[in-house]
Amino acid sequence: MLDGFVPWPPEFAERYRRAGYWAGASLRRLVDESAARHPGRTAAVDATRRTTYAELTAEADRVASGLLGLGIGPRDRVVVHLPNRINFLSTVVALFSIGAIPVLALPGHRRDEILHLARASDAVAYVGPDRFQGFDYRALAREVRRDAPGLRHVVVDGDAAEFTPLSELARSDVRELAPVDSSEVALLLLSGGTTGVPKLIPRTHDDYAYNIAACARVVEFDDSGVYLAANPVPHNAALGCPGALGAVILGGKAVLAANPSPDHVFPLIEREGVTLTTLVPALALLWAEAARATSVDMSGVTIQVGSSKFGPAAAARVSESLGCRLMNVYGIGEGLITHTRPEDPPEVVFGTEGRPVCPDDEIRIVDSEDRQVATGESGELLTRGPYTIRGYFAAPDHNRRSFTEDGFYRSGDLARMTEDGNVVIEGRLKDIIHHLGEKVSAEEVEGHVLTHPLVRDSAVVGVPDDELDERLCVFVVLDGDAAEAADQVTLRAVRDHIRGRGLASYKLPDELIVVPDLPYTPVGKIDKNALKASRSR
Repeated sequence: MLDGFVPWPPEFAERYRRAGYWAGASLRRLVDESAARHPGRTAAVDATRRTTYAELTAEADRVASGLLGLGIGPRDRVVVHLPNRINFLSTVVALFSIGAIPVLALPGHRRDEILHLARASDAVAYVGPDRFQGFDYRALAREVRRDAPGLRHVVVDGDAAEFTPLSELARSDVRELAPVDSSEVALLLLSGGTTGVPKLIPRTHDDYAYNIAACARVVEFDDSGVYLAANPVPHNAALGCPGALGAVILGGKAVLAANPSPDHVFPLIEREGVTLTTLVPALALLWAEAARATSVDMSGVTIQVGSSKFGPAAAARVSESLGCRLMNVYGIGEGLITHTRPEDPPEVVFGTEGRPVCPDDEIRIVDSEDRQVATGESGELLTRGPYTIRGYFAAPDHNRRSFTEDGFYRSGDLARMTEDGNVVIEGRLKDIIHHLGEKVSAEEVEGHVLTHPLVRDSAVVGVPDDELDERLCVFVVLDGDAAEAADQVTLRAVRDHIRGRGLASYKLPDELIVVPDLPYTPVGKIDKNALKASRSR
């Protein structure tokens, strides 16, 4: 077992195996099974090429053999820093094949993040592109390698300069590969917090395969499905919920978009017959706005929306504009996924994050003393289950704070449970603003602001204030013609609008700032620290 990995207690592991959640198959074996069923079928498409299942697995075999030739083997960690390309899939499948562990970095990460990941994981290798969107990743690799002595190898997709070309590994003679234990760690995801450096989330072959299968059942995705990775595929949602990796494990097709702009993805959706994609709320709203001017048929597309709160007004707007089937999702890289269902009525889809995808997902909603609250009351969401980790990788101090003694993960999310078993996420525990002596949920106010017909996106933050405790600042992105709308979206107009919706007076904003776009962290969450800093100067 990998040092630094916190396993499930034996009695839980046995229970999950008996229930059939853990099937005992490695992720590579599952890809191979799809390839055996559909060798000539298209497995993946990117901006430059298409590949069949037979071609994808053969390429992964050669890359795996090349990695072994470099001395990379079971349990070695490899930082994978590739954008949405087929080479991302063939590389991670190659790593699964030899029992090495990809550490999945996002394309937007730079020196500080990659150096942290290399050191925290004790990585022996880094795989990145030569250039992407104008940035030279080889220069980054030189800096990281200098400051992370354990990083022995740099592999580059493209012009490798002094490093090892990925294309060279892909020409390696195929070696016989030893079986991989499905209970071993398969990959390290990154935590999605907006503060501090990301923690490493160890996911095993068993639990991640179940994660994919459970999500696929809920969204009715099978070998006829076509998944569009619009967001970066190293992100958990675009990778395995069911995501691009799920698409090739299930025998469907993965479409890897170079970027998520409507101009790029709308033609892809129609040309490739996309049936499923995953978006963050801001991107869903951007697509909805673009669809007013661009004809696109999304009647056969299901869109999962998650990563941050997607309020009822925004959800209804997106569903109507795009003409798609919308499903609201709450998901964490650490495990738990709740999901609305295809048969759910609009009030459930638009107003809740749905129900857990697994019967053995355990959820507690607790107060500040860890006491269970009554149904309908708000508290912190705690969870454990067959695909929820029992600890971050090599992080004992974080684990003491983030997990209860009986193995429940503390999400840090404020939630309540409805009478019919649906979860409603109400914000982050730390996203509470102290205003005029009262506590205000930022996400509650954001939801009301988003009902304004001229507002496309909003974020609310608290800024220290001697008289108000915290000043309640609302940032808004305008819908449509910003120049014409700006005169109508004033602080007074927004206050009047949300007051008219019955919001308490102590929840009304003190300041309104119109911005062209909101800042986002690399994992797609609104960067509220940056917003606070902009008002604290």
